[in-house]
Amino acid sequence: MDHFHLRDGAAYCEDVPLAAIAAAVGTPVYVYSTATMVRHAGVFRAALGDLPDPLVAYAVKANPNAAVLATLARQGLGADIVSGGEYARARAAGMAPERIVFSGVGKTEAEMAAALEGGLFQFNLESLDEAETLSRVAVSLGRSAPVAFRVNPDVAAGSHAKISTGAASDKFGIPVADAPAAYARAAALPGLAVQGVAVHIGSQLTSLAPLEAAFTRLGALLAELRGQGHGIGVADLGGGLGVPYDPAIPAPPGPAEYGAMVRRVAGGWGARLVFEPGRMIVGNAGVLLAAVIRVKPGPEHPFVIADAAMNDLMRPALYDAWHAIEAVRPGGERMTATVVGPVCESGDTFAVAREMDAVAAGDLLYFRTAGAYAAAMSNSYNSRPLTPEVLVDGDRWAVVRPRVGVEALIASDSLPDWLALP
Repeated sequence: MDHFHLRDGAAYCEDVPLAAIAAAVGTPVYVYSTATMVRHAGVFRAALGDLPDPLVAYAVKANPNAAVLATLARQGLGADIVSGGEYARARAAGMAPERIVFSGVGKTEAEMAAALEGGLFQFNLESLDEAETLSRVAVSLGRSAPVAFRVNPDVAAGSHAKISTGAASDKFGIPVADAPAAYARAAALPGLAVQGVAVHIGSQLTSLAPLEAAFTRLGALLAELRGQGHGIGVADLGGGLGVPYDPAIPAPPGPAEYGAMVRRVAGGWGARLVFEPGRMIVGNAGVLLAAVIRVKPGPEHPFVIADAAMNDLMRPALYDAWHAIEAVRPGGERMTATVVGPVCESGDTFAVAREMDAVAAGDLLYFRTAGAYAAAMSNSYNSRPLTPEVLVDGDRWAVVRPRVGVEALIASDSLPDWLALP
């Protein structure tokens, strides 16, 4: 469920007309619904039922906007972060250090030091080399680093290959078979406090079966490690549960089904469970609002050329992702069209031969389910301004990231002395 709806024939976000935002801010622009994020956070937490003190650490990479993070911090969510920049963002938005999990395969010594000095719940280590590096950093600072190893269970997620992270060929984690030796080594390293196990097999999962298989393997490892004397009290189950994009495809399992599976598989582990939802919380809470530049004849279907492009929303070009495209003021007529942007790439295509609301030059349209992995990936390719973001809360709204124009992009460059203009 989201809070984007039609009222008197026009699209609204909560109680704000999308057309009013477009008129004030211009297009393209991302628009986020506070009510949707709050609802999704509550539904996810409720789905965990009576699990003892679960830690819900929102995956910051899905949408790192400060206003989004602050909204979720007020709902009691922590942060799953994968860089020093995300750590800084989470802390600046008010997320408590004891609710931050540091994941990611390439943590640097500087990032480790910053997290140790600022505080966090756990580092999810990806290799023995990383454990040894963290040990040196922790000792140099006189700190103790709480750690888990992320294990690779060799489970195919069943999602797009570029967002699958739990197969043996993926770069993430250590093989389950290598875990006992890794834990023995980590336990002997100074400055490390071994406390947990972790797994994450991918994003946009549409079946619970791969998750259950991964969790079952993690549970067996947990028992083995405890049998070897390790005091493992934390199990990080990652995130990855999918959200509906295309109504023609059966919807992924919801939080309630997921929570029931987790309680059945992991409820008896006697461990504090950690969850890292991202898309599940913010995916349907955002749309990308755009204007139609023109409609151009095509060989089979017309091209609807929008002022949004692949630099604003990369998911279709990266993953062949499907986003619903709707008119802000639908007139009741339909058309079949290919929707594209103005970037000079054939990959700048949002939909091919899509049946959609009929639109013409000057009309507004919006791309649904654009709250996750959308603005976070936006860029200024073709020297296009960086897309602004707007947060709506009831009948009020605010720009929470301004449009970064071409003048600012030019000003961020510099010329060497020999090219300096007179």
